[in-house]
Amino acid sequence: MSSIKDDLADLGGFLKEQRHSAKLSLRQLAEVAGVSNPYLSQIERGLKKPSAEILQSLAKGLRISAESLYVRAGILEEQDAGQVEVKAAILGDAGLSERQKRVLLDIYESFCAENARVEEPAARPAPRAATKATSKATAKATKKAAKKAATKTAKKAARKPAPTTRSTAASTARTTRSSDRRSTS
Repeated sequence: MSSIKDDLADLGGFLKEQRHSAKLSLRQLAEVAGVSNPYLSQIERGLKKPSAEILQSLAKGLRISAESLYVRAGILEEQDAGQVEVKAAILGDAGLSERQKRVLLDIYESFCAENARVEEPAARPAPRAATKATSKATAKATKKAAKKAATKTAKKAARKPAPTTRSTAASTARTTRSSDRRSTS
């Protein structure tokens, strides 16, 4: 288990490394971040623990992810060390332009998000009881929808008069004539 001093030294070393990669002096970074030179020097040497707001302004000045600084400072729990390191490496690469860094980060984040979506359903199968409940609910909803559709069709049919064809009308007329003849005889 690491101590708070080790964590602060790690954060300070990381900040110093990022500052050198960005080719900024201590004064330049302090000015951009809105902190004093001595305070920034104490952070880099591991003597002071900066607040989240200070870390955010330092990250902005260094053009790196604030998350990586939060993780190193112990403010945020490290979710995936690999992702934080990749992002920090991209942002810290002096050979890339700012636009290239942003594009690389966007591509990297989209790949990570896609992989998380693909792995999530396979990683957590639904509990059997939940699956049964879902199946029952689906069957009930389907049955209800079918009943509703049948009722609607029946009501429509009741409103419409049955179509009469010529043959039906002629047959009815013949039957009526023959019954009239029988009754008169």
